[in-house]
Amino acid sequence: MSDPDPHLLIVDDDERIRDLLARFLKRQGFLITTARDAVHARRLLAGLEFDLIVLDVMMPGEDGISLTESLREEIRTPILLLTARGESEDRIRGFEAGADDYLVKPFEPRELALRINAILRRVPDSPATRALPKVLHLGEVRYDVDRAELWAGDTPVRLTATEVQLMRVFSAHPGEPLSRQQLVEELGRGASADQPGAQERAVDVQITRLRRKIEADPKQPRYLQTIRGAGYMLAPD
Repeated sequence: MSDPDPHLLIVDDDERIRDLLARFLKRQGFLITTARDAVHARRLLAGLEFDLIVLDVMMPGEDGISLTESLREEIRTPILLLTARGESEDRIRGFEAGADDYLVKPFEPRELALRINAILRRVPDSPATRALPKVLHLGEVRYDVDRAELWAGDTPVRLTATEVQLMRVFSAHPGEPLSRQQLVEELGRGASADQPGAQERAVDVQITRLRRKIEADPKQPRYLQTIRGAGYMLAPD
C-alpha cells in the first residue's frame, strides 16, 4: 500500500495567493488545506494533523513569526515561512522562532514545491537500524536515538523538525567534527547563489537553539562543541 499524500496547511491572508498555491501544490501531489489567518489556522490545527505548514509572515493580527513561536510550544510540524523581507535579520528571526525554512516573495511555485519536498525528506520516519548507541548521555540530558527524543530527567524536551534532523546527523557521528557545509548539505537547504554563506549562518542559529536544550551553560558548551576550523561536534559522555 502506498504512503498517503503529504497534507499541507497553507496560511496566507491573500486569497489570490492561497488559491494559486493550493492549485499548484495539488498538481504536485499534495493534499491541501488553507487558512486565511492565524485564528483560522489554530482552529484547523486543533482538529487535524499536517505534514507541513506553509506560513505567510506578514498577516493582520497575529503575524507568522509570532504564530511560529507559539506553535513550537505545542507541535514539531515543519514550518516554511513566506516573507516579503529578504534581509538576513528577518530570516534569522524566523529560524529563531522555530521555522525550518523560508522563501522570499516573489518566488517561483516550483521552488516552493522543491523546498517542501526537501523538508519532508529530512523529517525522520522510522530511523534505520544502526550499529550505534541507542541512547546518548549528555550530562543531565539523554537522547534516545531510535525514538529521536530528548529527555531532561523524566521530562521530554520538545525538538523542532530541524533540531531532530541535526540530532540525527550528530548522533550518527558522535565525537566527529562536522563542518557547517556538511550540516547544510545534510539539512538539504541549498544556499542561494546570490546569498553565499546565508545557509551556514542559519545552521549557526539552529546550533545555538539546540544548545539551549542540551547544555547546562549554552554559552560554554560541553556536549555540542565548536571545533575551531572544523565545525561542530557532539561529544556525549
